[in-house]
Amino acid sequence: MTAPPNVDPAEIAKFEALAHRWWDPDGDFKALHDINPLRVGYLENRCSLSGARVVDVGCGGGILTESLAALGADVTGIDVAQGPLAVAQLHAIEAGVEDEIRYLAASPEAFVEEEREAFAVVTCLEMLEHVPDMASTVRALADLVVPGGDVVMSTINRNPKAYALAVVGAEYVLGLLPRGTHDYAKFIRPAELAKAVRNAGLELVAIDGMRYNPFTRRCTLTRDVDVNYLLHARKPG
Repeated sequence: MTAPPNVDPAEIAKFEALAHRWWDPDGDFKALHDINPLRVGYLENRCSLSGARVVDVGCGGGILTESLAALGADVTGIDVAQGPLAVAQLHAIEAGVEDEIRYLAASPEAFVEEEREAFAVVTCLEMLEHVPDMASTVRALADLVVPGGDVVMSTINRNPKAYALAVVGAEYVLGLLPRGTHDYAKFIRPAELAKAVRNAGLELVAIDGMRYNPFTRRCTLTRDVDVNYLLHARKPG
């Protein structure tokens, strides 16, 4: 794996420092726990997961990765942050699924060198807004998926409403996330992500919004993509 890493050391340091809190459903990553059922349902509805080779890019502590394994997928989780990966591996052992998930320390750009067009489904959720070059990551995702395979991403829109809710509200008012989790300048407008998807040779299938209620701690799909949104793309067969 010789490709230069597309990583921001400051972003990695944030998640390294919080790694021990990853699996606390009422801790620093409680919002991830709350939105995970919707993310898993979205993937179930749009992709064939049972028995499929899946790579979860930017897997962190493995919340989504373990859920995909529970659905019968052959899952690999990759991340560049060592602390969260160690937590993911330990939790898999505690859950008795360590033989069902492969965790590796790698950026997607580097991982492509070993696993080009190797996965039926590629997921990259809540990660794109943390890398210096979003388009580079999207190209790597496209290179990892097989022809005819699915790529599902999620991120945060860039506009005043998203800043008010995802930064001011979530980090400073409600404390749903640690302060400094997000850099507004790295948020991605749907048109920008759609362009990167097309430039990477993928076909855009759908863009759907996610609406999170911090009081009920429930997340629902919506047509409103003003803040959080999911994008489903497919590689031509």
